[in-house]
Parts: sequence; structure tokens; C-alpha cells
Amino acid sequence: MSGSIWDHLKPRQMAVEAALREQLARHTAGAPPAVAEAMAYSLFAPGKRLRPLLVMLACEAVGGSIDDALAAGVAVEMVHTYSLVHDDLPAMDDDDLRRGLPTCHVKFGEALAILAGDALLTLAFEVLAASYGPKTAAVSCLELSRGAGVVGMVGGQVLDLEAEGRIAVAPPKDGAATSEDRVAGLENIHRRKTGALFRTALRLGVHAAQGERASGADTCALAHVDRYAAAFGLAFQVTDDLLDVESSADKVGKRVGKDAARGKLTYPGLLGADASRRKAQELGQEAVTAAGALGAGGEPLAELARYVVGRDR
Repeated sequence: MSGSIWDHLKPRQMAVEAALREQLARHTAGAPPAVAEAMAYSLFAPGKRLRPLLVMLACEAVGGSIDDALAAGVAVEMVHTYSLVHDDLPAMDDDDLRRGLPTCHVKFGEALAILAGDALLTLAFEVLAASYGPKTAAVSCLELSRGAGVVGMVGGQVLDLEAEGRIAVAPPKDGAATSEDRVAGLENIHRRKTGALFRTALRLGVHAAQGERASGADTCALAHVDRYAAAFGLAFQVTDDLLDVESSADKVGKRVGKDAARGKLTYPGLLGADASRRKAQELGQEAVTAAGALGAGGEPLAELARYVVGRDR
């Protein structure tokens, strides 16, 4: 694929922005203005729209179109935004900056931020149910609930808080954890907290293209995007941990250096920066290989994996 990956993705980003505004306006008509404003504030904060882009690229890779993918992309971005609103709360990660702006609870207060997050989560399923045929809507709601739920993203957040000592758990019965145990535990957190929603986004893209077929979505295509998601999600998180150590708030749009300050488990903290960078490169190559299994249509996914590993923000 010639040119920058973002040249290729720009029209898709613009389509996502338009669809987000259209869906939010449609579904919040008649809602209390305060919660609609808080939802819009968080949803339209500057961002690359990575998860909706994954929906689109997976959809296009298996024969679908941008239009097929838009509603699913909107839904997954609403879930992602809700998770950020709630993660930023004082009871969770206690952040005051997100995407370069004051966080939702700083701007609107904790109560309204909680409700805005609740509303975005609920609205995601409404968008899926209202936008697709019955088979696609049903399987998409199932995929999103699994990825965002207690064995996926929410479960990962619980494990993350446990690792920080902010949720009491019984000590391990077999003595102190080894360094290998700690790395495995960290990967388990991030496969759930970050990776599960990436996997959901990619699977939603396949279902958006193929969900109404008599046989449903192609199982081989779903397996290929699962392998891509597993590598891509961890590569993204390793790079994110490196950015917290090496980048600046101006570049990444959120506070940096907080992970080390609170004793949070991170890849650089466990492996060191150089080994973490090598791990990200290896994971990125795994994602590129998985994207290649989708054929020529998977090349944009491969390019996106290369970008994520080399990003500086």
C-alpha cells in the first residue's frame, strides 16, 4: 500500500466522525441536555478512532464496505469512550487529563460522568440493534457484551486494580510470584483490559460484512482476526507503557509517568525498556503475519500494526 497509513485511513476517520454525530444526535433526542452534553464532550474529544478503524479494515478485508461497518464502529467507540470516562474517575485511575482535555468528571462532576458513561455503554447496544439485520444484530451484541464484559474489558480492569493493591485479594498459596508469573499476569490483564475490545472490533467488522449469510461469518476469517487481535493488542499495550515512560503529556494527551509513581505493573517495569521494545516488535510482526492470512485485503491491517509499534503518541 503506497503512501502513509493515515492517508489511507483519513476518509474512514471522517466517516466515523460523521456517523458518531448522527447516531448520538438521533438517539439522544429527548434526553436531558446535561447528560447528552457530557456524552458528546467525551465522545468527540480528539482521537484517532482506532477501534472503529479496526472494524472497518476487518470488514473491508473480507468483502464488506465502509458503510457496512459504520454502525458497529460507532458502537465500539461508544463502549471505549465509556470505559475511559469511568477509568478516569477518582475511584479508578484518578486522571484529570484525557485526549488533551480535562476528563469528564473534572468538567461535569463525578455523578454526571458516571451517568454519561452508563448512557454511552447502553447506547452502543441500541445502535447495533437498530442498524443491522436480525442475525448480524444478535451476534454483534453478543460479541460486544463478551468483549466489554466481566471476562473481557471489565475483568481486565478488576485484575489491574488488584495488581495495584486497590482491591483486596487472597495472597497466592504457592509463595511469591516469579518474574515469569508477573509477566504472564500482566499479559492476562492487558489481553482483557485492552485486547478484548480490539478483538471485538475486528470480529464486529467480519460480522458486519458477512453476518446475514445463511452460514454466518466465515470461521477462518474470524480465526485470522483473532490471531491478529492477540498480537496487536499486546503490541499496543507494550508501546503504551513505553510512552508513559518516555513521552510527554503534550504528545500523548494524558498524564505520563503515573504508572511508575503508583507502582503499577508495566512492561518496562518488568522487562526494561529495551526488552519491551523488542517484545513490541515481535508482537507487531505476529500481527503482520496474521493480517497477511486475510490476503491482499489485510494489508491495511498489517500497515496499522507497523504504525502502532513505531508510534510516539
